[in-house]
Amino acid sequence: MAETVHIPGLVLTEHEFAVPLDHARPDGERITVFAREVAAPDGRDRPFLVYLQGGPGQEAPRPSGSPVAPGWLGRALRDYRVLMLDQRGTGRSTPVGLLPGRTPQEQADYLKHFRADSIVRDAEFVRAALGVDTWSVLGQSFGGFCTLNYLSTAPESLREAYFTGGLPPVGLHPDEVYRATYATVLERNRRFYLRYPGDRDRVRALHERLDAGEVVLPNGSTLTGRLFRQVGSMLGMSDGAERLHYLLERDPASPAFAHDVAASLPFNARNPLYAVIHEASYADGHATHWSAARVRPAEYEDDVTLFSGEHVYPWTLSDDRGLAPLAEAADLLAEHEWPRLYDAGRLRACEVPCAAAIYTEDAYVDRALSEGTARLLPRLRPWLTSEYEHDGLRVSGGHVLDRLIALARGHA
Repeated sequence: MAETVHIPGLVLTEHEFAVPLDHARPDGERITVFAREVAAPDGRDRPFLVYLQGGPGQEAPRPSGSPVAPGWLGRALRDYRVLMLDQRGTGRSTPVGLLPGRTPQEQADYLKHFRADSIVRDAEFVRAALGVDTWSVLGQSFGGFCTLNYLSTAPESLREAYFTGGLPPVGLHPDEVYRATYATVLERNRRFYLRYPGDRDRVRALHERLDAGEVVLPNGSTLTGRLFRQVGSMLGMSDGAERLHYLLERDPASPAFAHDVAASLPFNARNPLYAVIHEASYADGHATHWSAARVRPAEYEDDVTLFSGEHVYPWTLSDDRGLAPLAEAADLLAEHEWPRLYDAGRLRACEVPCAAAIYTEDAYVDRALSEGTARLLPRLRPWLTSEYEHDGLRVSGGHVLDRLIALARGHA
């Protein structure tokens, strides 16, 4: 039974759905998928816009009330009711934790069902349950990967599709993806130290302390240098350089430093799916074999001051006590031959109006690879912009979404 509450400026309706863990086995194990419907309080009937969050492994935003809904949500509510899907394994959907009591193979077999293709099957289940003929989709980052899968598998269910920093490559091996993103992250490192030249010595001194095992995280993990370098993932966001600088100015011996590092590590036990499924989200018909670790540039071996980006490694899990129970399962998933996520032929024939914000120096989803995918879709209008970083949807107010709506409808 759906439950509706009214908060200032918004009407929220909560839905729960029991969906198959494996949609190929509809009579098998079931999990819960949660969705929150967000509507303007004026009572007007508007079509649905499904918001697919970044990740994998991150729940949808939690809207707060105000006289006028802020940011992109406020812009969306002028034209739509927004359905915020807690993708399977996140938020109020059946959570994925450390899967205790299962062997590594059983953990891996369970985790195989949390990629974009399964999320899209969930969305189709929800659409049918709500009695909706067609709806529109907004995919942010990994949500764009889900959106492209949607266009490959069920385009007849979509009225419009919007991508923000999340138009993935089609048919490429993850090695090609990571070679491209490493190049961008190395450039982000160069710019960071150009802005904050004193931080290079701070990082060198910090690594000496880390090599001596002097920093322990709140979960009891000894912070290793290779784990610490992953905080560089924040350099892809609009405020990332400043956040990293302010982290480095803290005394490494202080509790604040340990807590802030733990909060800054992109892969952690709060969202274990992000660590174990991240590379697989790029596996369009391939095994990854720990791609990011294999193609890591030689510069990282020679210079400890270089930060990595959104790159997950085997030691990401083994060095973190919170993720270590899934390390063997992650190794098995790295050897798994993943099925295709996208159908290039269907995408070339797709008639759904689409628009995509492609950020020129996106450190997470490579610009050139996104442009290649954009050329596959005959009705996609790309917007190439250097005005925003990967978090443009969140930080732009309603500007990014407004631009995409206008493009998809031929008004810009």
